[in-house]
This record gives sequence, structure tokens and C-alpha cells, in this order.
Amino acid sequence: MTESAVHNVRRRIYLMRHGSVSYFDPERLIDNRMVALNEKGRVEAAAAGIAFAHAAVHFDRVITSGLKRTVETAERVLQETRQHVDIEVWPEFEELRSGELDVIALDDLREAVVGTFSGVVPGNKRFAGGESIDELFARVAPALDRLLADRSWNTVLLVLHGGVNRAILSLALLGERRFLGNLSQAPAAISALDVALRQHDWIVRYIGIAATDLLQSEARQSTLEVMLDQYIRMRRSQSRGGDKG
Repeated sequence: MTESAVHNVRRRIYLMRHGSVSYFDPERLIDNRMVALNEKGRVEAAAAGIAFAHAAVHFDRVITSGLKRTVETAERVLQETRQHVDIEVWPEFEELRSGELDVIALDDLREAVVGTFSGVVPGNKRFAGGESIDELFARVAPALDRLLADRSWNTVLLVLHGGVNRAILSLALLGERRFLGNLSQAPAAISALDVALRQHDWIVRYIGIAATDLLQSEARQSTLEVMLDQYIRMRRSQSRGGDKG
């Protein structure tokens, strides 16, 4: 095989978001590092695994952020595909880290949270007062480069998070650290990226296919918008309860 032919052989990255979770119990926000898949999320993860099984996809490597929801999603995918692959933990791929929501005024919450995922987001924009987009790229991009530098794999499954996946997709689409915040990442949705040996030689095959809801015909809000609405209702309810006391 000629050198030019070798350079035209692309490897496949399946980029997946974890399945649905419940970030709230009736009265409080659950520690986002500890939250697990809910029943819907378990069904979504299994459905993704069934889709991979039907396509006879073999994973050489499976990588998660190590947070419980990504590991559990990966486990359920592998269970359905009947593959025995060690699940790797790369903390560099943890989700964009937020600040403390309860110190942000209710009137400012929407911009502080959802504004981080709207259009082309400036690098200095912080997610709810926490990590900035530039800081996200500073840990995700080198980890992605390290993965691509390893020639031992042909097909890899990354089970990560909505914000991190947007960063990876933005790098693939643009070839630079510019964050496309409005790339939808439904729970357990799958994207496919093909990469060659040459730098920035990406093909984005598809983005955000959800096995349990292929057309996503009823979806009009992002999962972050839904979560924020739930959180605002909880805060208002707690405020009214405090007034009564």
C-alpha cells in the first residue's frame, strides 16, 4: 500500500453521550459527579448497544470520563454487543464544570447556564460561573490528540458528556478551538467521526442519532434547558416554602 493510500485510511470514533439521568430529587440538586442513569437512561443505553450489535460494530477501545453515568452507559452498550472490552477512564473528558448554581440570581440563570451553549461561544465564557470554554478545550484537545496518536486501534467508543462532545465535534468540524454550542446532544445519542493520519482530516458522518427516538420529532428544548427549567421551579418552590416559615 502506498503512503498516500495509508493516509486515506480513516479510523472510526463513535462519540456517544451518556443516557438520561435525574439531576434532582424533589428537594435538592444531586451531586453531578455521583448521579447515575435513571430508568429511561438505562433503556436508551441498551438501545444504543442493540444498534451497535445489529451493525456488528467491534470496539477496539471504550473510553469514558469515569463519571458514573458514562461508565454505566458504556457497560450497558457492551452488555448488548456482548463484547469484553476494558472500560478506560480519562478524567480529561469530564463534563464542562459549572460553578455553584445557588449563588446565581434566578434572573441571571438562563444566560449563565444556557448561554454557554448558544451559537459560537467565546472562549472566555464561563459555564454558570465555573469552567470557561478555553479551559475545557485546554484539557479535551490534548487528550483527543493523544488518542489519535495511538495507532493501535481502528474503532473506538467514547462515552462522554454533552459539553465535551460539542468540543470534540467543534474541533472536527472547524479544525480549531471554537465552540459550537448549539450542536444538539440528546441522551445516549451517537455521532460518528472518521479521522485519518493527516491532521484535521476529519469526516463527520453524522451527529446525534438517538436509537430510541431516531427523528427526535417531539424535542424542542435541549436537555440543558429542560434541566434548568426543573431547577428554577425547585428554587422558586424552596423560596416560597421559606417565606411560609
